[in-house]
Amino acid sequence: MATSERSPLRTIVALVAALGLGGGGLAFGFVLASVAAAILTLGLGVEISPAAVIVLSLVFVQGVGCAGVAFAYLKLRPVVGPEVRSIFGLDGVPGPFDIGVELPDLRGAAVVVGGYVLALGAAFTGSILVALLQVDTGTNQAAEIGMQNPEVLLILIPASILLIGPGEELLFRGVVQGRLREVLGPVAAVLLASTVFAFLHWFALTGGSAAGNFVALGILVGPSLVFGAAYELTDNIVVPSLIHGIYNATLFTLLYVVVAFGDQLPDPQNATSALLALL
Repeated sequence: MATSERSPLRTIVALVAALGLGGGGLAFGFVLASVAAAILTLGLGVEISPAAVIVLSLVFVQGVGCAGVAFAYLKLRPVVGPEVRSIFGLDGVPGPFDIGVELPDLRGAAVVVGGYVLALGAAFTGSILVALLQVDTGTNQAAEIGMQNPEVLLILIPASILLIGPGEELLFRGVVQGRLREVLGPVAAVLLASTVFAFLHWFALTGGSAAGNFVALGILVGPSLVFGAAYELTDNIVVPSLIHGIYNATLFTLLYVVVAFGDQLPDPQNATSALLALL
């Protein structure tokens, strides 16, 4: 795990790099997904189903965008790092940077279980706050497609564990948080990376008021802090990836139950609204 190396200029460079990598990874994946969709629809005349839209997003945003940018950073840092330092007149060479990846041991498994409980607890506590404030929150685009096409949710449940959790954690905890840790230390790195990660979800929301969306994204900071703390505690990206993936899979499973069996539930509308505020 990288160590802290502080100076005003190094801090600015690290902040710009970390934020650029986080936002850039998502933007890169979105552009690729849009290009792929355009090729299929305009170039090949293929009608894209809602399920195909989700698959394209998962492959290109979480797979190529998030995970691809993370791996590219690890590969290119030894080459690009010295050049950046030379441009800004910084002394020394970039320190070692790695992302721990291994099967969780007993302690890691305990962190996964505890982190999952804490993340869900933070999210549902936040949903109660949304209900009390009675704010109009937007809807996650993937969840909105899933509500109209419940079979899509059945794709999102395993994809949460296999693609969404690993891809987003590699980029935001492994790279963004790791880069910030080098200059800010672990606590500030977790706080800042978690806040950036949560509020980048703004671009995934449709509808809602500005105030409502701000509150909804503020709620996501809670689970994000859990993911970040889990990575710092274990130095193993598999741990927050599992917490994140199982957390998302749980929410998508609950949403599927509400959508598919809503006629048998006492208050499906409120249940749906509460879940959408968390996704």
